[in-house]
Amino acid sequence: MSVASPPPLTSSPGADADAAPTARAATARPAAGRRRRWIAAAKWAIGAAAFVPAARLGWLFAQGRLGANPIAEAMNQLGLWTLILLLASLAMTPLKVLSGWTWPIALRKELGLLAFAYVCLHFLMYFAVDQFFDLTEIGKDIVKRKFITMGFAAFVLLIPLAVTSPARMHKWLGARRWKRLHRLVYVAASLGVVHFVWRVKADYRQPIIFAIVLAFLFAVRIRERSRPRTGRPARPAAS
Repeated sequence: MSVASPPPLTSSPGADADAAPTARAATARPAAGRRRRWIAAAKWAIGAAAFVPAARLGWLFAQGRLGANPIAEAMNQLGLWTLILLLASLAMTPLKVLSGWTWPIALRKELGLLAFAYVCLHFLMYFAVDQFFDLTEIGKDIVKRKFITMGFAAFVLLIPLAVTSPARMHKWLGARRWKRLHRLVYVAASLGVVHFVWRVKADYRQPIIFAIVLAFLFAVRIRERSRPRTGRPARPAAS
């Protein structure tokens, strides 16, 4: 008498469906870890590189090698690096929009905080070294000299953005109010460019380059915001 062999073991369709997401998640975890490590390393590298100009400027200032007017030269260089870092921060979202990459968003806050550090150094140089804490003269400058008015307004606008940059402040304000507040960075950048244009006396090439870059970043953001949002497809009604 022959004995029938048992049928081969096969997995059910449900088991295959459950196993596929698990396998994908297991594959994605190492990639996500590598991405986090890469972004952390990039932040450290950007932070270290960003303060090289400030350190070099401090060394040259201490050595008396910044020309005939070292205070003005130091303020100009600090202001220039403020705008460079601020526009680099603003460029991260357009870079994501144009390229499809997501990593630039992870560097946006780092660049913004570095820009704020430089604007603080820029203002401190004016407040402490150039004016030697003379609040009366500083007040007169802010009122009477238009380029200082624009620069001071930009500096004031950046303060609440730096204060509310931590994640806990984002949670406390709520996403909508936080985003609305942080749109002031575009106003601050515009005022900074105007401050630069009115500050220079003859050569307008650098301020014009900054103005063109800022206008391009504005155009990309406006185009992205004006595009229709594609919502999720509606679920069929249950019969």
